[in-house]
Amino acid sequence: MRFPAMSRCDFHVRKPLSGKKLRRSETRACQPPEARFEMESPGVILPPKSQTNVGGQDAGGQQSLLNPELVAWVETVARLMHPQIVHWCTGTEDEAERIFELMLRDGSVEKLDALLHPNSYYVRGDVEDVERSADRTFICSLNEDDAGPGNNWMDPVYMRELMAQLFSGCMQGRVMYVVPYLLGPPGSPAARVGVQVTDSPYVVANLRLLNRIGRVALEHFGNQADFVKCIHSVGTMDPEHRYICQFPEENLIISVNTNYGSDAMLSRKCHALRLASVQARHEGWLAEHMTVFGVTSPDGVRTFMAGAFPASCGKTNLAMLLPPDADLAKGWKVEVIGDDIAWMHFGDDGRLYAVNPEAGFFGVATGTSSESNPTAMDTLRANAIFTNVAMTEERSVWWEGLDGDVPESCVDWTGKRWEPECGRPAAHPNSRFTVPATNCPLLSDEWDSPQGVPISAIIFGGRRSTTMPLIYEAFNWQHGTYIGATLSSEMPTTVAGAVGPLRFDPMAMQQFCGYHMADYWQHWLKMGRRQGADMPRVYHVNWFRKDWGDRYLWPGFRENMRVLKWIVDRTRGRSDARETAIGMIPEPQSLELSDFGWTPEFIDELLAVKTDEWYKEVDRREEFLSRFSSKLPQELLVENDALRKRIQNAHLYSRYKQH
Repeated sequence: MRFPAMSRCDFHVRKPLSGKKLRRSETRACQPPEARFEMESPGVILPPKSQTNVGGQDAGGQQSLLNPELVAWVETVARLMHPQIVHWCTGTEDEAERIFELMLRDGSVEKLDALLHPNSYYVRGDVEDVERSADRTFICSLNEDDAGPGNNWMDPVYMRELMAQLFSGCMQGRVMYVVPYLLGPPGSPAARVGVQVTDSPYVVANLRLLNRIGRVALEHFGNQADFVKCIHSVGTMDPEHRYICQFPEENLIISVNTNYGSDAMLSRKCHALRLASVQARHEGWLAEHMTVFGVTSPDGVRTFMAGAFPASCGKTNLAMLLPPDADLAKGWKVEVIGDDIAWMHFGDDGRLYAVNPEAGFFGVATGTSSESNPTAMDTLRANAIFTNVAMTEERSVWWEGLDGDVPESCVDWTGKRWEPECGRPAAHPNSRFTVPATNCPLLSDEWDSPQGVPISAIIFGGRRSTTMPLIYEAFNWQHGTYIGATLSSEMPTTVAGAVGPLRFDPMAMQQFCGYHMADYWQHWLKMGRRQGADMPRVYHVNWFRKDWGDRYLWPGFRENMRVLKWIVDRTRGRSDARETAIGMIPEPQSLELSDFGWTPEFIDELLAVKTDEWYKEVDRREEFLSRFSSKLPQELLVENDALRKRIQNAHLYSRYKQH
């Protein structure tokens, strides 16, 4: 059994399925998107032919919402996987309640205390399926070189044959959910549609919180035949046969033997980043792993920014930043557009406008607290799904770093009894929460604007204990692209005083770029050369610089607002900066640091550009860029060489001053 070459990425098999073949007369019909949730009935629920004439009238005189290409594809997938029921998801509250009822009956979820966590649920996942399976994620492009050295590649013909074997009859006795989803605000020219089929009610419940699903997606669908097709099954949960596959030429995503986050919720990283990045390159826009937020100054002017940060570097905390009380009193405000993904298109004025393709947050729970992210804590008070955290005797949730007392006893993320002295974490380090964006008290009124918001600044940031100052500004777009391309961060470590290995993560897209990284950089450079382009300013921040005593120099969290205020002033031409070898550094007084009582020497250390450390940094960057030598844009080599010369000149000048 194999998949043949597919002109429209239809999911076909050449040989008939084993077992009884389903005839059309034996199928049960539903009326999507108002389909009944029927778990008892055998057979396959498919829409009648009268519902498939988009733009026409069905038997009841109602205009159909169903695309004939979609219906045919769903039927084909159903005949391969042989589910007991095919359920077309509507995205309604009633449907969600029925799905949670199903999961409560089979024990896959538990309901949390209604007073402590209204309408919220607790999920404990498979212990071998708790984070992204990067080594099992493949770009199945026709040409291996198109995937690039940063991605795993697999021949698409071979992979389709393998998937046919794994999926054949895999949903027997199960429900196959059909989830039409819309990425981007309704009515936006940037919005895209996709459809995921899955046998996981957990995935459906999460997709409903994270995306606009059901009728809103079908209404956007129209007659288009080219939509992103997403196929997922929990299968047997065998990690040795786990695959997350993207077929960029076919707008096809296939995932099997996983129920984890973005490996199973295929609209997220698989579609909104890996496939979308390929589309963005061809169509002249950017699909980025970035938060988007707005900063409102006391004069009422909003400045919108996007930020790219590798894992454990505070991306969500920045998106949901609550300014210090003194700034709040003056009228400063931060508003959230999105915390994870940004799609940026050119507007008529030549500026980049960003939309958040998602409608919810899928964040890391462990470490989240009222100190690190008070906005997130307010967002999580209701309508949430918590995965792989601990559950207390009061049917509340707990994780390391959460406010309040450590519970004397609870059930940990593996289902075992946990006590503080047991020596193991109660929550998995990658424990998660899923919550709708509308829960967020700082959600901007522009978060679902069809045209998006104009981006004035792009911020890159990593976890660096040395070398990188608190903040610096790129000289221009090309220099900013170089800064993003060489973004690096130290891996988190649990050892006190230890510094984790340094890992390059270009634009925080190392795991999410759907094609060759050097081509991706070239696309960034090309965007800056577009006629009439008015590109955002580019910055690099580092909240994690330490002194010789292994203490963080910068307090972080809410105090990061001081850095954002400087960026706002720079974009509006109201703040001075001094030129250094690496970029523009703020004058200390422009960061409003006087109330900290810091010495000038301490502030100098916070903003210092140390040439001995930067010599090593330039060498590391050159070595990293050399991995892409066959396609590396020459502009990045020019920037690296220019940085090296500026560092040399700065070093010579420093020695001259000393003598």
